[in-house]
Amino acid sequence: NPTLVMVTDRQDLDGQLFGVFAGAGDLLGETPKQANSRAELREHLLNRPSGGIIFTTIQKFGLDADENKFPVLTDRHNIVVIADEAHRTQYGFKAKIDSESGTIKYGLAKSLRDALPNATFLAFTGTPISQDDRDTQAVFGEYVSVYDIQQAVEDGATVPIYYESRLAKINLDVSALPKVDQEVEDILDSEIADDRDKEKAKSQWSALEAIVGTDARLQEIAEDLIAHYETRSQTQPGKAMIVTMSRDICARLYDKIVEIRPDWHSDDHMKGALKVVMTASASDKAYLQPHHTNKSQKKDLEKRFKDPEDPLRIVIVRDMWLTGFDAPCLATMYIDKPMQGANLAQAIARVNRVFKDKPGGLVVDYIGIAPQLKEALATYSAAKGKGRPTIDSSEALRILKEKIQVARDMLAPVDWSDFKKKALQLIPACLERVLQHEDGKRRYADTVLQMTKAFALCGTLDDALELSPEVAFHQAVRAPLVKGDGGGEGERRDVNFELQQLVSQAVVGEGVA
Repeated sequence: NPTLVMVTDRQDLDGQLFGVFAGAGDLLGETPKQANSRAELREHLLNRPSGGIIFTTIQKFGLDADENKFPVLTDRHNIVVIADEAHRTQYGFKAKIDSESGTIKYGLAKSLRDALPNATFLAFTGTPISQDDRDTQAVFGEYVSVYDIQQAVEDGATVPIYYESRLAKINLDVSALPKVDQEVEDILDSEIADDRDKEKAKSQWSALEAIVGTDARLQEIAEDLIAHYETRSQTQPGKAMIVTMSRDICARLYDKIVEIRPDWHSDDHMKGALKVVMTASASDKAYLQPHHTNKSQKKDLEKRFKDPEDPLRIVIVRDMWLTGFDAPCLATMYIDKPMQGANLAQAIARVNRVFKDKPGGLVVDYIGIAPQLKEALATYSAAKGKGRPTIDSSEALRILKEKIQVARDMLAPVDWSDFKKKALQLIPACLERVLQHEDGKRRYADTVLQMTKAFALCGTLDDALELSPEVAFHQAVRAPLVKGDGGGEGERRDVNFELQQLVSQAVVGEGVA
């Protein structure tokens, strides 16, 4: 009759899990208890001979002001500690000297083990860590069960993540460098007297953030991002998140975008297609002030972004909403921030949520995170995961070309080369040829559906855009084959997916006209 101790690191998560278990009291055979304070956890909940299901945050294992070590609450062996989100706060066993007090301090995980020295520890995590001082398996032991990305995709629990590189490069004007160097020296001489402070200021200017945040580069990204998002929205409707290095860049990129698309802006947080979601400070400069939101307003923005029908289409963030935030209609993430490790793995997972007919999420890389992405997700391979965490969008292009060739072969020898001008006249002959094949109706319809989904994933690539008129024609040929088929719900969903292919429909319409 063991005691189960459920440990999380956030109050909202603690309350959520407790609510689920509390609602299943009849099944569990007893009523779960939630620790509301450190004192209650120490004096009542764990002071028992056996049994019990106890919920607590790890912060309640913090030391009191007069303590150097957490006291033993029970030395029983029949205690099982179940830690959720084990990649976040389950480390910190090495001693550290507090700079203010000079005392030795440890992380909360050390206090948890001091309190329950003979307990068995079990953990859940979506992004295990493997670092010198933060190693999930070193703390909890080997994996008991692994549910990897490929399995989740095969089960339909998530959609695959596709990767597209669109590096925004800056070409330095070599002839202007001497002038720039002299201007920097003049500014520093007039404003800063101390040589050490000057060098510090220079190092800040030469930092990556300064380069990434140059006006020329942000202008380039704003123009490319708008074109990319609008093109992608025509083949794969959905919302987008832009991840930048700093709050300064968040605000300045916002300004660049609304200069090009002023109708995306609104002073009202309940209106507008584009918003910045970030923390606020009273000392912020004036250009950051318009993006300040209180707790209630942030909740409103969250609801708007999660609503697929709401006009809010794009958010710009630095750190917020990159973990623990689920918006299934989020289809595209634009990354212009160096990221690595579990943070990167968690961030890209925002786009892999299942939503209607979304064939996959797309990560667009503006800064060059491919090596970090590969390294960050190497842990999944170490866990004997079966699949690749991300797929290059060129793979979707390869599938697109493959399915187009299959469709071409099924239409041969019909000459439909003039489809851009005579689509309506050519469709009957193409339909007749498809139906002459054994099981032709199903084979052609499935091929075009796979073609359409592949196009939705790579439709922003130049090679795919060149093929869009042909994709549209094959969709037009397929439509009569599945319309009014009286099949199951899945077939009707296929039709809905086709109706979303706005670019393809527009191309067919123009050709017919």
